[in-house]
Amino acid sequence: MSTPCIICVAITGSVPRKENNPAVPVTISEQIESTHASFEAGASIAHCHVRNDDETPTSDPEKFGRLMEGLHKHCPGMIVQLSTGGRSGAGKDRGGMLPLRPDMASLSVGSNNFPTRVYENAPDLVDWLASEMRTYEVKPEIEAFDLSHIHQAVKMSRDGRIAGPLYVQFVMGVKNAMPVDKDVFDYYVKTMQRLAPEAQWCGAGVGAGQILVNEWAIAAGGHTRTGLEDNMRLNRDTLAPSNAALVTRAAELCEKYERPVASWSQARQILGLRPD
Repeated sequence: MSTPCIICVAITGSVPRKENNPAVPVTISEQIESTHASFEAGASIAHCHVRNDDETPTSDPEKFGRLMEGLHKHCPGMIVQLSTGGRSGAGKDRGGMLPLRPDMASLSVGSNNFPTRVYENAPDLVDWLASEMRTYEVKPEIEAFDLSHIHQAVKMSRDGRIAGPLYVQFVMGVKNAMPVDKDVFDYYVKTMQRLAPEAQWCGAGVGAGQILVNEWAIAAGGHTRTGLEDNMRLNRDTLAPSNAALVTRAAELCEKYERPVASWSQARQILGLRPD
């Protein structure tokens, strides 16, 4: 296959802490440095959360703004994708950073169970977030934790609530949600090909499933996500020394399957984003 593979790096998330892995970047400066190393290793999308000084998650637009400024300076051309996830805020606070006009933002279109809570995405909030993304010309990345989320994303695309070609990420391996299962993964791909053949899709696995989903996605012609948000280890006995190390591992899989790693300019073209 000759189609370039987009590698997304999820640099910090809302859950991992330095006590789990000292390499987890928390401060804005740490996140910029970690993203720059990942960019040089082949990542073309940075999926971003921000944290308070005590490492708790936040949706503070000021922090997101400082992070975006640093990434634009040190990772020119890289696609900046901000999280509207529910661990970092509640209600419309989750979309308070969208007026910053990042290239992309995550959008969950349905609810599901998480390890200790319900990840609630009420229809009215989903519609509001999607409307804000249209207003500020932010491309959604649909985070599909369940098959129904793929169907809902296609419906929203067809009725105009989501603008432009779909980009759907299969999230597998979150406890109490969809497990890392090859048959399910294959059906997700088949569903995308049937319902939205013009769409692009990405695979993201959590924990030990990260490397499995990386390989499945790359082998099947999709794109993939890696990073310390989703997985803090290289293997059972070894902590990942950096986000860049996980990006390098994904890039090596691209080489195995003869997939070129997408440059930032190729990634922007594939996703229909404005040139930087």
